[in-house]
Amino acid sequence: MSTVPIAAPLWPGQRLTRDEFLRRWEALPEVKRAELIGGLVYMASPVTADHARRDSLLITWLGVYAASTPGCKAGNNCTWIMLDSAPQPDADLTIAPESGGQSGLDGRYCTGAPELAVEVSMSTPGYDFGAKLALYQRAGVREYLTVALNPPRITWRAWTADGYVQIPPDAGGILRSRVFPGLWLDVEAALASDSAKTLATLQRGIESPEHAAFVQRLAGG
Repeated sequence: MSTVPIAAPLWPGQRLTRDEFLRRWEALPEVKRAELIGGLVYMASPVTADHARRDSLLITWLGVYAASTPGCKAGNNCTWIMLDSAPQPDADLTIAPESGGQSGLDGRYCTGAPELAVEVSMSTPGYDFGAKLALYQRAGVREYLTVALNPPRITWRAWTADGYVQIPPDAGGILRSRVFPGLWLDVEAALASDSAKTLATLQRGIESPEHAAFVQRLAGG
């Protein structure tokens, strides 16, 4: 009599290779959120309403920008094959390879590093600001946006050869991407989950001359 093989389990704190981690995860369709950072398995806690609302707002924000910027793509909760790890950022924004971007596909997974990774951090600050930050820096994620909920704060980091540096908000409290011209974030509105104000600020960025120049540059490859 034939038997159905039992999938090897995943649990937080396991040490696995990237390939073994992906093999086990693909065999466990009931597991929706898991990451491998530096050989260590992380699995998220239940998602709170606070986290979900910020997540939804930021994904909408990136989606609107991508829709207005041919050559850019937004994603959320995508597993990345990144160095020896497999992180799953809450959201990402990439430049398409044909437009000069630095990422691609390996089978069904994104590979390389997104130009922008976004994390909403409530129960996971220890690795969002530690092991994951170090991984993103090593892999060359060009910008890393973290939204901490306790205490509430937004930090936008830009990659340099000497490590990440923090992007300061302007006098009006607006954070502006250095990689994606016109990607503007109103800090106060985002922390308050004020979608209307957040998207109105973004629209001003999309209508800026620097965004128009960026769209032209992407079209040229």
